[in-house]
Amino acid sequence: MRRVYLDYAATSPVRCEVVKAMQPYFSDIFGNPSSMHAFGRDAKVAIETSRAEVAHLIGAEPGQIIFTSGGTEANNFAIKGVACAKQEKGDHIITASIEHHSVLETCRFLQQQGFKVTYLPVDRYGLVDPSEVKRAITKKTILVSVMHANNEIGTIEPIAEIGKITRQEGICFHTDAVQTFGAIPVNVNELNVDLLSASAHKLYGPKGVGMLYVRKGIRISSFLHGGEQEGRKRAGTENVAGIVGFGKAADLALNELNERIEHARKLRDKLIKGIFYHIEDVGLNGHSGLRLPNNVNVAIAFIEGESVLLNLDLAGIAVSTGSACSSNSLEPSHVLLATGLSPEVCHGTLRFSIGCDTTEDDINYVLEELVKTVKRLREMSPLYKEKHKNGRSVQQ
Repeated sequence: MRRVYLDYAATSPVRCEVVKAMQPYFSDIFGNPSSMHAFGRDAKVAIETSRAEVAHLIGAEPGQIIFTSGGTEANNFAIKGVACAKQEKGDHIITASIEHHSVLETCRFLQQQGFKVTYLPVDRYGLVDPSEVKRAITKKTILVSVMHANNEIGTIEPIAEIGKITRQEGICFHTDAVQTFGAIPVNVNELNVDLLSASAHKLYGPKGVGMLYVRKGIRISSFLHGGEQEGRKRAGTENVAGIVGFGKAADLALNELNERIEHARKLRDKLIKGIFYHIEDVGLNGHSGLRLPNNVNVAIAFIEGESVLLNLDLAGIAVSTGSACSSNSLEPSHVLLATGLSPEVCHGTLRFSIGCDTTEDDINYVLEELVKTVKRLREMSPLYKEKHKNGRSVQQ
């Protein structure tokens, strides 16, 4: 059976070049980076080389990169670290209603500790209005956290504009760049951010490793206590092989970025055009222009997204109905609800995310199977049969 993977926003395969770079650090160069002997020094050199490679991809300095276990830890680190370091100055945090759960749940945890959190609304496309950020700022505001691009609908946020506001107000600004790091140009100076989170497994690196960029001069409390690793900010023996893989993946992304963008955008547009041409009552979720080049999120009326997903899976096609972190939840996507979609429409959504290995033949096959699946499911749907009577259609 043919297999097509269109869930790169959830995770990506590890590139063979990355695997090759990592292999020596499992058995041959196995020293503890904190050890002073040659075995440890070799491992330490590998970490610092990778730190420079990761920093180079976002226009940062190596010393501004702290390695973590992934994007979730990096988001927790940024928010809790700033909250702890600046709690004498204030107790107010601003974030967006469509953030990843690792940001939202961290903010809710801090609310239980007495912090106040403002959850900014978004428009129908999932965009945060910078003027709303400015209006939400108080004398007690210590942190603003807005993601660079949404993991479900692919909308790219006006981070640089928000960063100008926070810089003028002297407030720390964090962005979750897990979906944009290695997918589109990301420069911390142009974005005006103070903290930035990223993860290796979204850009063809290994799982279990990520990073937090911290601008020089930003006060942030240690996240894990113990040894002196990662500038005394994140204790624990480093995942050397994983970090090496992260560095190699970042280096590949830097060299291939324009090619990846062009490839993904071409196939994304082909998929969107094909869906709208062959299937009626479909809506595109997210912004049509300010959108990740590899993201397609559509609402298909009168059917359940889970049913489509399972049928496509039987045809060897992997897609998503939302973010991987909430795939076991029966609740409608908080992201889609925030854009104003009804729960009914939310349940009919699918997310397709394209990768470097995706081909035009893959897109053609997906369109063929998707059209057949939707037709078959709608023939069984009483809602679809009543469509003409009630004049119902998906919200655009």
